[in-house]
Amino acid sequence: PPDAVRIEEMLNYFNNNYNAPTGDKLFDVQTVITNCAWNPANQLLFVNISSRKIALDSLPPANLVFLIDVSGSMDMPNRLPLLQSAFRLLVNNLRDKDTVSIVVYGGVVGTMLNPTGGAEKEKILKAIDELTPGGSTPGESGIRMAYRLAASHYIKGGNNRVILATDGDFNVGLKKDEELEDLIARHRHSGIYLTCLGVGMGNFKDSKIQTLARKGNGNYAYLDSYQEAEKVLLEEFTQTLYAVADNVFMNIVFNPAFVKEYRLIGFDNKMGALRDTLSVMEGGEFGSGQSVIAAFEITPVEKGKFAATPEADHYAEIDLQFKKPQRDTILSAKYACPYHVIPFEYLDSSYKFSTAVMMFGTLLKQSPFAKTINWSDMITLTSQAMENGNLSQQDFLALVQEAKLLYSRYHKKKKKMGW
Repeated sequence: PPDAVRIEEMLNYFNNNYNAPTGDKLFDVQTVITNCAWNPANQLLFVNISSRKIALDSLPPANLVFLIDVSGSMDMPNRLPLLQSAFRLLVNNLRDKDTVSIVVYGGVVGTMLNPTGGAEKEKILKAIDELTPGGSTPGESGIRMAYRLAASHYIKGGNNRVILATDGDFNVGLKKDEELEDLIARHRHSGIYLTCLGVGMGNFKDSKIQTLARKGNGNYAYLDSYQEAEKVLLEEFTQTLYAVADNVFMNIVFNPAFVKEYRLIGFDNKMGALRDTLSVMEGGEFGSGQSVIAAFEITPVEKGKFAATPEADHYAEIDLQFKKPQRDTILSAKYACPYHVIPFEYLDSSYKFSTAVMMFGTLLKQSPFAKTINWSDMITLTSQAMENGNLSQQDFLALVQEAKLLYSRYHKKKKKMGW
């Protein structure tokens, strides 16, 4: 369904616009204001947050528990075999001081590998290769066992994490989704994170696993190919598995001298006017060397009607709140967004590409804001903004071109049938 398209996730899939924080700062926040590509009367505000990248050798030791679904539904090439390939990639990044355990659930629920040091890669890989699918899906039992194992070998100050890999079925055990979510949420307070890897799932199961990741103060990735596994577990290894901050929130207070109304892109129902100048975005775990973009469509105050206020040079004020891993203290960092509009044609190519991604997501959602978006213009913008050799961006362009053909056929059929 159109509502299942999550534009903010599409936007941040590409991990664009990384800016390393300076000095001892944990985050860098950059803002860009430009004219809106699909509505010239409006403006676009990009807020780009980047976290400090920590060298792999400097990261704390990891206590990882692989929780792998080996039920009968995983007996497909794009499910268990793909996950086995993905975990092999992850194991290659392990250091001697890291430990890995493997818990499986399916026809049986049990520990297939007790905590094993990262130096013993052959032993870990052998256990991964021997996994075979079959049986039902006792998700509750597997999750309980994985968390018990993670807790029993807990590393104080380390990266303690359960990595759940599944196609999303939990048909034996807890009967209600809320019970499973509560089980996960209780463990997050013990300092054990949850990373979820999904394979072979539809939208419903996909959203269920994402909810579990949020409840577990962790993150989520969907793997549909070996190339995607490489991206998540090799190229973005530290972003996926090492948190530099938890419970990240971003509050934005818009200056009514400049902003009449705003809309958070991807949330068509989250709109505000002068009486509501505060926009709150809730995040979760923030990984090492991660870059996240939020974008707002702004209806500006008419020219010549700027309010005379001492803060008139600030377009917005940003308050970033977060906790350091395994700490309870809420920290805050404030940033000012100056009023400086860059014409779209002079915008950095990465922001132009992000704009194309937002336009594509808006069309897929069949949003009322998509009426002025043109497929051909979007494809041209994507082509012009792409980086040479960027495979993810090339795949996106191919996807957009294919979608244009499908949508064209659909609308021709709809017109022919009189729908």
